[in-house]
Amino acid sequence: MKNVFQILLLGFVFARAVSAADLNIEITQGIDNPIPIAIVPFTWEGANAIGEDIAEVVSADLQQVGEFRALGRANMLSMPDEAAEVYFRDWRILAQDYLLIGKINHSPGSQLVQVQYEFFDVTREQKLVGEVLTGSVEELRDIAHEISNVVYEQVTGNRGAFSTEILYVSAEFISPDLTYYRIEKADYDGHRSQILVESQEPLMSPAWSPDGRQIAYLSFETDLPRIYIQEIGTGERRQITNFPGINSSPVWSPDGTKLAMVLSKDGSPDIYVMDLMSNQLTRLTDHPRVDTEPSWTADSSSVVFTSDRTGQPQIYMVPVAGGPGGFAERLTFDCFYCAKGRFLPDGKNLVHVRRETREDNSYGIAVFNMDSQRVITLTDTSLDESPSVAPNGSMIMFATKVNGRGILDAVSIDGRVKFRLPSAQGDVREPSWSPFLN
Repeated sequence: MKNVFQILLLGFVFARAVSAADLNIEITQGIDNPIPIAIVPFTWEGANAIGEDIAEVVSADLQQVGEFRALGRANMLSMPDEAAEVYFRDWRILAQDYLLIGKINHSPGSQLVQVQYEFFDVTREQKLVGEVLTGSVEELRDIAHEISNVVYEQVTGNRGAFSTEILYVSAEFISPDLTYYRIEKADYDGHRSQILVESQEPLMSPAWSPDGRQIAYLSFETDLPRIYIQEIGTGERRQITNFPGINSSPVWSPDGTKLAMVLSKDGSPDIYVMDLMSNQLTRLTDHPRVDTEPSWTADSSSVVFTSDRTGQPQIYMVPVAGGPGGFAERLTFDCFYCAKGRFLPDGKNLVHVRRETREDNSYGIAVFNMDSQRVITLTDTSLDESPSVAPNGSMIMFATKVNGRGILDAVSIDGRVKFRLPSAQGDVREPSWSPFLN
């Protein structure tokens, strides 16, 4: 595993967003008793074939989080597309708890479609929700993800994250002298990937703005590491740091007004915060050892970071209002190596990369509860790093290696569900899960 304090020299070549190779999702572990649900193919009422199967997308969404098991289409006794055609006894015979049906209407000569869906509780013989969603033919996958969100929330009570996206860094080896490094954006499940930044030198630290419209990242196009902010929609960007030495690890505050980062302009690497309206810079830590990997608390009042000030990497927290050299509270004590801390939305559970002892040579993803001091280890592969939390707090995406290749894995917050996003070409690493986008 790379040293958390290693700062790579970066290069950058600006490119407009173009299509990239999708990641291919693989479910590697689910819960023992998933919820049975029948998702009937949606009826298409149009002249030409469409490119997306909404029922298939919803089925994949719900099964990828591991909590649902979709009934195979060959086992369905009927295929209704409206409530009047639903006979609950058919679905009870098939031991289904829930039923989703729908139809898609398309007017000739129009790019707009109307998707009507209805969702039922089979046991209670009750319609839980139904609505009509309108969009273009190209937005059918977005509509499917939104239906998945509704179904997930109706059953679990928690908001679904199927309409979110991820950023990640990919590396495609061309020859011993040429590797293409890219910052890519894709749906949470790896589909519809786009290249946002491309370089022949390494890129790192992609991070979302809270409104999902911008990214921050590190480049080396001026021969020195510098931080940039880029508009996703237009590709317009601006350089926001030009300090001597290390400029790295940008991350937005949840309120969108500030950017935490690591700078070494005053000596050793320390944590700084920049006000994005005034460009005013505030130094939060002042220590001769390395302070790095900042992240924010949910209320934007404090920054969590990694430091080796006690000899080995541990996780600390410092208030933003504390000023230079403010008191940093140590959060982790019972591990040889704890790094890359990220709070879940509840503000009580800290996701981090963990190595238990000096003799233990594996790095896994764990959750530390601040109240109970209990640690739950979620992964057991040996090179796990860069955890990023879904905005609903249900899943953690992280980078790991399988057969020598960098891939992305995801694990549920209770460790029971896992899925994998290997790339069809090259390595992928440093995932960053978006905020809610609608």
